[in-house]
Amino acid sequence: MTSRPSPPAAPDDDRPAPGLRRRSLLLAAPATLLSAKALAVDQPAPAPAPTAALPIDLEEASATALARALAEGRATAEDLVAGYAARIEAIDRHGPRLNSIIEMNPDALAIARELDAERRAGRLRGPLHGLPVLLKDNIATGDRMSTSGGSLALAGVRAARDAHLVQRLREAGAVILGKTNLSEWANIRSTRSTSGWSGRGGLTRNPYALDRSTSGSSAGTGAALAASLAALGVGTETDGSIVSPSSINGLVGLKPTIGRISRDGVIPISHTQDTAGPMTRTVADAALLYAALAGPDAADPVTLRAPAPAGPPAGPALQGARLGVARAYFTGFDEADAVIEQAIEVLRAQGAVIVDDVGLPKDDYGDAELTVLLVEFKHGLAQWLQTFAPQAPVRSLADLIAYNRAHRETEMPYFAQELFEKAQTLGGLESPAYREALATCARGAREQGLDAVIEQHRLDAVIAPTGGPSWLVDYVNGDHFGASFSTPAAVAGYPHLTVPAGFVRGLPLGLSFVGPAFSEARLLALGAAFEQATRQRRAPRYLPRTGPA
Repeated sequence: MTSRPSPPAAPDDDRPAPGLRRRSLLLAAPATLLSAKALAVDQPAPAPAPTAALPIDLEEASATALARALAEGRATAEDLVAGYAARIEAIDRHGPRLNSIIEMNPDALAIARELDAERRAGRLRGPLHGLPVLLKDNIATGDRMSTSGGSLALAGVRAARDAHLVQRLREAGAVILGKTNLSEWANIRSTRSTSGWSGRGGLTRNPYALDRSTSGSSAGTGAALAASLAALGVGTETDGSIVSPSSINGLVGLKPTIGRISRDGVIPISHTQDTAGPMTRTVADAALLYAALAGPDAADPVTLRAPAPAGPPAGPALQGARLGVARAYFTGFDEADAVIEQAIEVLRAQGAVIVDDVGLPKDDYGDAELTVLLVEFKHGLAQWLQTFAPQAPVRSLADLIAYNRAHRETEMPYFAQELFEKAQTLGGLESPAYREALATCARGAREQGLDAVIEQHRLDAVIAPTGGPSWLVDYVNGDHFGASFSTPAAVAGYPHLTVPAGFVRGLPLGLSFVGPAFSEARLLALGAAFEQATRQRRAPRYLPRTGPA
C-alpha cells in the first residue's frame, strides 16, 4: 500500500513539482544507461547505473522483440521486470526524474517467476506471456496496488477486483509492472488544469524536454513508454487522452472504437466516449496489445454488440488507400504543418490516393460535449465507487468536492474544481438538457462530420496532425495546447491512431489516422506502412529545457 505523500513541491523547487479537454534499462553495460547525447554538458547528471549487467538492452526494445527473446530463452520475465525496475529507479526516480510511475507492483517479480516456471513447463498463457505492462492509475487492479485516479481521496484504496481488461492481460500472460501517473481524475476537474499533475503523483515530466508538458491525461503512460520504462502501456481516453500524450511523447497510440474494449473497472468520465487503448513505441506492439485488450464483456453490454475483429487487409496497405486530409485541423504553426505535409508526400509516394481537402468541419459542439461528459461523470463516478471502492472515504461527486475543499493545500494548490462543481448542479441521464446535448454531439461528429466525409469521398481514413508540439508547463494559466484533432473521433466513438511523423525543434509530432467504427485493423495496417516508410520514432534526450536558462 502506498503511503500518503507529503504536500506538493513548489514549482521553483528542484524536485519534480506536482502538477477542458481530456488532453483535453538498459540491461547492458551501466555506462550506456543514457545515450551519449543525454550525457552532454547541458544535460542532467547521469542516472545511477544498475548494479549488474543483464542479457537484453531494453532501451527502445519492442515488445515483439522481447517476446522473441523470451521464446528463444535469451531472457526471462524476471530479467525484464528487474531490468525495467532498474530503469525506473535510474530515470524516473533519479537522473531526469520523470515521475511517471505512481506505484510499482510489489508482486511483479513473484508473478514473473511464476510465468517463467510455466514457460519452462511448456505452458504459455498467451501472446504476452512474461511481458511487463504499465497501467494508467484509473484502471482497477484487484491486487496490492491502489487505484486512485491520481487523487489523495483514493490513495491506499485497493479495488475490489480487476477491471475486465486487466483480467484479459493476466490471461494473456502479462506482468502488471505498475501504475502510471495521470492528470488527476483524467483531467475533468478544472479548465485551468496542468496536464500530468495529480495530487497523489505530482507532476510527470516530458522526457524530450523536462520543462514541457507530457499532455494528458495518460501523461505517465506516455512519458514512461517514451523513456523505455516498459514496452507496453495502457492509457485511457475520453477526448485526446491517448492520442495527445502519444503524439507529444513520440509514441504510437490507438483509441479504439467504443465497445471494442470493456470499460468495466475504469474510473469513468463518460460511458459515451471513454475507452482504454494501447500506447507503445511501434505499431506492431500496439496491435499486439490491442488484440489482448479487446473482447466482449457481459459487464459492459456495448461490447456484446461489437462485430468480430477484422483481420489485417491483404496486400500493401497504402497502395490505393483513399486518405482524406482534414485541413481545418492543421495547427497553423508553419514548422509543425510542414512535417505533416512531408508525411502526406510519403503517403502519396507509397501509393495512397490523397483527397485534399475533405472539408471536415471544425468541431463546434464543444459545449454539448462538455454537458454530456459532466452529467455522465457524476452518474458514473458514484457507480464505480460503490462497485470497486466501497471502503473509500468518498461515495459520490459531492463527497469528492467536499474532500478537495478540506484538503485544499494538497489537492488544489494550482487549480480548482469548477468542473466538478458545475457537474454537481446538472441533472441526470434523463434530463432534457443532457438528451439534447447527446443528440447535438452525434449529429456534429457523425452525421455531419466523419460519416459524411468518409461516405462522400469513399475514404479509408481521414488524416491530420494529431496536434501541435508540446507546450511549456504553466501552473498559473494551466494548459495551452493549441490545435488538436482528437475531438471528432472521440465524440463519434470512432477509432483514432496516431503514429510518429517527425519533430519540431526536438519535440515530437504525430500523424493521425481516423476511420469509421471498428476499422482498427485497417488503421493499424495504414499506420504500420507509414511507420516503415518514415521511421520517425527517436529516443528522448532528457533535455532540461527548450530555451535559454
